[in-house]
Amino acid sequence: MSTATAEHVDVLIVGAGISGIDAAYHLQKRCPGKSYAIMEGRDAIGGTWDLFRYPGIRSDSDMYTFGFGWRPWPNAKAISDRESILRYLNDAVREQGIDRKIRFNHRVKRASWSTDDACWTVEYERRGSTEPERLRCGFLFMCTGYYAFEKGYTPDFPGTERFGGRIVHPQHWPEDLDYSGKRVVIIGSGATAVTLLPAMAQTAAHVTMLQRSPTFMISMPSEDPLAHALRRILPMRAVHPIVRWKNVLFQRAVFAACRAWPERARSFLIDRMRPDLPAGYDVATHLTPRYNPWEQRLCLVPDGDFFAALSSGRASIVTDHVESFTEKGIRLKSGAELEADVIVTATGLDLRFLSNLEVSVDGERRDLVQSLPYKGLMATDVPNLAWVFGYTNASWTLRADLVCEWVCRLLNHMDAAGVRQATPRLRDPEVERLQPFDFSSGYFERAMDRFPKQGSKDPWRLDQNYLADLRRLRLGPIDDGVLELSSPAPRARARRAPSPARRLGRKLGDRLAAALR
Repeated sequence: MSTATAEHVDVLIVGAGISGIDAAYHLQKRCPGKSYAIMEGRDAIGGTWDLFRYPGIRSDSDMYTFGFGWRPWPNAKAISDRESILRYLNDAVREQGIDRKIRFNHRVKRASWSTDDACWTVEYERRGSTEPERLRCGFLFMCTGYYAFEKGYTPDFPGTERFGGRIVHPQHWPEDLDYSGKRVVIIGSGATAVTLLPAMAQTAAHVTMLQRSPTFMISMPSEDPLAHALRRILPMRAVHPIVRWKNVLFQRAVFAACRAWPERARSFLIDRMRPDLPAGYDVATHLTPRYNPWEQRLCLVPDGDFFAALSSGRASIVTDHVESFTEKGIRLKSGAELEADVIVTATGLDLRFLSNLEVSVDGERRDLVQSLPYKGLMATDVPNLAWVFGYTNASWTLRADLVCEWVCRLLNHMDAAGVRQATPRLRDPEVERLQPFDFSSGYFERAMDRFPKQGSKDPWRLDQNYLADLRRLRLGPIDDGVLELSSPAPRARARRAPSPARRLGRKLGDRLAAALR
């Protein structure tokens, strides 16, 4: 398909997970005159929640903030399971008619911007097709998350080929895996491992969580007490915003307190675990992290299920390092050996920025990783391209909501001003480049060079603060002197050479005029 005949939409959304669904809703509501399409590389909506299928998978944020601001979370459980989250997303898509806009098995590969046309030409591949296809759009909105869906991260452990059992990664859980009555070792100590351990311990002979170092955990009720009380006297549409704001402020207060008083926060979190653990448990070795609270994400333990599994004797923690895999399990650097039938490598994600999208502007290749993001959502010197990247210290969807609102404000402002291009320009020489994340989780540290830096001052800072983003994105001006708003220069109309018939007509006309004079 040639570029000239390619289909055109006003906005192309890439990704049909939580961010893409949120973007579609806001476009329909706030920019009803805009045409849009959603391209999804997989064959279902939901992103992470459709991909991950390991035992016990659940949200690691409360659903009153992880759910959409425009659609109340309908269930009693605030820390919810995958099936309930997928049902919520599918209901939202169907009710809003968003499902009619999604094109499944369309994987976007590259995008080329033309300043003369004020337009992106997006190249994509359809599953089963051998030829790339193209679509043109006035605005490109990337909602692809932050990791590779194809594979998770697994270290290069020596001797894996010798192991006689099964090795699985949670990102691609095999449907035929039967671990009942078997010995399971989970490598890792993050949210995935903390979720897997109590779920697998219900039927496995024993589950061991092998960690290099501990993670901070906090036990919380899976059902929000305030929401439970309010649901008895108020309709859900009234309960949702109350509980949502309560949780927003609580999350922010906990994060701020942990950063301001790390030693007090450390003592509080560790002391809070002790009553749920077996008497005499070695908390110092297995549950006391080396880092300060909220330098990595705090792991939620709904209803204390992780600690209950430890207390039951069906699960345990080993703090050590892997030396190599063996025929029967894992040899540790301490010299001990953990025997296993199944080994789960809950070792993290393979992070990617915008799914490694190839971008060019007027024929010049642009490396977006070298760009400095404007408000954490647009690339310097790249027009009409935005993305969603959620919070590391709060619910992803809180920021997604604000970014989608802001993009709609931008589109409406451009229409009102009669312009077709919005391009962030960095003109302040005093802006320094800083690390993109103030976070020490392994999978973030491994990927620091794969993401753009952040700036030392607004609007180039990304400080993971929902309340500050409310001011920046919901209330701040669009035309702020940094975002350049423009339109393509008018093209000069080329004079076409006259056709032979037109030349003959002119010659006959000239002769007739001469004869009549």
